[in-house]
Order: sequence, then structure tokens, then C-alpha cells
Amino acid sequence: MNDSTNSSGDHRLICTVDIVLLTLRDGQLQVLLLKRDREPFDGALALPGGYVHVDEDQGCEDAAQRVLLQKAGLQSPYLEQLASFSGPARDPRGWSVSVAYFALVAAPEASQPGQHWLPVDRLPQLPFDHGRIIAAAAERVRNKSQYSSLPVHLCPEPFTLPQLHTIYQALLGEAINPVSFRRKMEELAILEPVPGAKRAQGPHRPAQLYRLKDEFRQTLRLVGRGLNV
Repeated sequence: MNDSTNSSGDHRLICTVDIVLLTLRDGQLQVLLLKRDREPFDGALALPGGYVHVDEDQGCEDAAQRVLLQKAGLQSPYLEQLASFSGPARDPRGWSVSVAYFALVAAPEASQPGQHWLPVDRLPQLPFDHGRIIAAAAERVRNKSQYSSLPVHLCPEPFTLPQLHTIYQALLGEAINPVSFRRKMEELAILEPVPGAKRAQGPHRPAQLYRLKDEFRQTLRLVGRGLNV
């Protein structure tokens, strides 16, 4: 924790990171919540978060990666700073600032003990300002899905282009022309075919399996003129 005092010298500045870990399950954008085991809000569902360790973390991103691994047991292939949230009223312990990040993972096969995956559009009342942070992260992801390669980080590898197409449509909430989608993926040049790997899809001929190129695992590519052109 970062400690400082206000002008009257009697308050500490609470400095934390919060992580909005998102995945796509059952066609819905869902967020990971954990049950708090201490006050304030003991027993309430909340985002994974924790103090910045000034003697250990080289920056807030280091703190976010550490918290995500320690509290959720996960490492995300994509982590991006969202925004900072601050003020005297967001934490009953005092004036606080949280640097929020969002991370994306492919849908886990099963939830681990203590993990709660809930749709971002149907959340209960959450402590602190975690509802506001999640809403901001969901909006960021949906907006970026209109013009970037971001949704690929929600797709379990290896995947077919129809699978990735379905994920884009779920995030955008609208139909995307399959021919245009395939053309845009070719323009992005972020995918590589898995040699000799195909997957049967019903009565259709087996579809080629793809994976994300290593050089694009932490970076995004932009789609010129959008996906539906």
C-alpha cells in the first residue's frame, strides 16, 4: 500500500489495483467475481484486487498481473489498463485510488472453487464502485471489438474461423457478413493455420483450425473501415 497524508495529516491514501477478468460463456460476456474474506464488505462478491506493493511491484501492471495470479490462479494473454477510479467515498476505509485493468481469457471448462462467473449485464449490487468499473470495461471491450482483433483473446485455441465469427457477433450483438469477416481477418494477418489440423462441423466439410501468431498475443491490430463492410 502507498501511504501519504492529506493536508490535515490524518488520512492515508489507499492505492490498489482491480482486475476485470472477462470471458464469453453461453454467448454472454461474463466477469469473474470472488467472495471477499475481510472487511469492509466481508462475504460480498467483488473484483479480484489488492494493494500495490511498493517494495515488490515495478508498476501497476506488475501489481495487476500478481493479483490476477494470486487471487484467481490465472494468467491472461491480454491485459490492458482501463482507467483510474478515485475519491473519498468509494472505500469506507478512506480516500482511495484504484488503477483498474481488464483482462481476457477463453472460457474455462469449469469454474474453480470460490470463482463466480456472472453476466456483465445482470450483476447484483457490488461493493466499492466495482459495478461502475465492470460497466466501463464491458463498454471498452465491445467498442474495440468493432474495429480491432481484441475478441480473438476470448477464443480457445485452436479455433475455426466460424468459431471466431460467432464470438465477434456475440460481443457486437449483431450479424456480421461471413465473407466480409473472413476478408477482414485476412487483412489483419494475425492468424496462422495449424498445419494439418481440421475440425468437423456437422454436415459441412472439416474447417481449418487456426491460432494467434505469437507476435500478436499482447498487441492489437485494427480493422480498416469496420467488420461489416
